[in-house]
Amino acid sequence: MSCSGEIVAEDQLIQIKPMISDQLKKAKYGVSDHSTVGLCHWTKKSFKHEGNCYKHKFYGIQTHSCMEFSPAGMYCENRCVYCWRPMEFYESMKMEPENVSEPYEIMEKLMEERKKLIMGHYGDSRSDKKRLDESLKPSHYAISLSGEPTMYPKLPELIKYLKSLKETKSIFLVTNGQEPEMIQKLKQENALPTQLYLSTNASDYDSFLRINQPRYDDSWERWNKTLSMLKDLDTRTVLRITLIRDYNDQEEMIEGFAKLLEQSSPHFVEIKSYMHIGRSINRLEHENMLEMEEVRKFSEKLVKQSRIFSIMDESYVSRIVVLQNNKRNIERFIQTYANTN
Repeated sequence: MSCSGEIVAEDQLIQIKPMISDQLKKAKYGVSDHSTVGLCHWTKKSFKHEGNCYKHKFYGIQTHSCMEFSPAGMYCENRCVYCWRPMEFYESMKMEPENVSEPYEIMEKLMEERKKLIMGHYGDSRSDKKRLDESLKPSHYAISLSGEPTMYPKLPELIKYLKSLKETKSIFLVTNGQEPEMIQKLKQENALPTQLYLSTNASDYDSFLRINQPRYDDSWERWNKTLSMLKDLDTRTVLRITLIRDYNDQEEMIEGFAKLLEQSSPHFVEIKSYMHIGRSINRLEHENMLEMEEVRKFSEKLVKQSRIFSIMDESYVSRIVVLQNNKRNIERFIQTYANTN
């Protein structure tokens, strides 16, 4: 039995505890076994032509056709202070292959759960029915909703399954870097996503522990191992830096972040302010958010320090600036995606 009250027998699938599942559903999540799906704020706004996610502006992703989900909804090795997901319910137990759902089962069930979330929007006269219809067959997958997706032992099979779907144009995967062996496995099995994000919220050991509150004793080593792999991966790579006032936004930390950029040489770096939303409001204050101008200044100083990056774009409403690697310059917009059956 896990400390969250989940019971797993050797021949049983891992299940999110009913009480927790009920709370997630009240928060408009779809739940199936150990997986979760949701409609983000921007997806719902895009149904009504009221705006798009910054991924649309930066990379050309169609917001209304994006499916955000996680195969490890309540499992994570960290307890990051800025996380706006319900991490208080997270369990860091290992997900054994014999106790998890198969990729196609996860997607079939989550597609049905997502459909239920979408159907209510058909009754809103402001919704674009064509967009709603298109959203039922996603063209983009964001494996990032909650928990840590690289804990799911069949992640390579899941990504290859998504690639086999004819509608699929792109797949983004966000990781905290605590499972470098899984990243290596994705590489070896030709199952890398279109774009791989590494959460990069600290440039030194003490800040790493304070912000990420990891459960592994060797968490810093694990994260650095993942970081060192990025420059050799045959896919688009991104460092995502979440700035938190009084935690990692000090000017003296910029040099450390610049060294991380040099070490990993990602294609892009997304620098954004912490947002005081969701469960994070119980751990941080509204004052921990940065204003857009502060994010800009931090980004400009980091560009100057790193020398090989330049500012590519920004999203004011999301308080985010994106940098591009001038030495590994690639087309920012994802036009097509080659399916591999």
